[in-house]
Amino acid sequence: MSESTDARRSHAIDYLQVQQSPPFQRLRKDHRSFVFPLAALFLVWYFVYVLLAAFAPEFMAQRVWGDITIGLLFGLGQFVTTFAITMGYVAFANRRLDPQSARIRETLENAEGDA
Repeated sequence: MSESTDARRSHAIDYLQVQQSPPFQRLRKDHRSFVFPLAALFLVWYFVYVLLAAFAPEFMAQRVWGDITIGLLFGLGQFVTTFAITMGYVAFANRRLDPQSARIRETLENAEGDA
């Protein structure tokens, strides 16, 4: 191996150490604290919709206004919920996750530049 390759290896970033660092752990915790509860709530909401459609068709077929039924409103609600969760996640990521990840990336780039 060449001397430059050995020098790069001796100054390589230890990504396992970065993964165990407090800033990275905080980033993971913040990400999970947002994603897991919303994913669970959405899955419950989705399965309620599916189960109602399967086991309570007369309820889902009730007309609310004209030809608009409860089932149609619930189905459209799935789309609305999906967009709301996406917009909420983007806002949360911009506000909380992106600054943390930028600091971690900057630290790594500085460490790599010093090598």
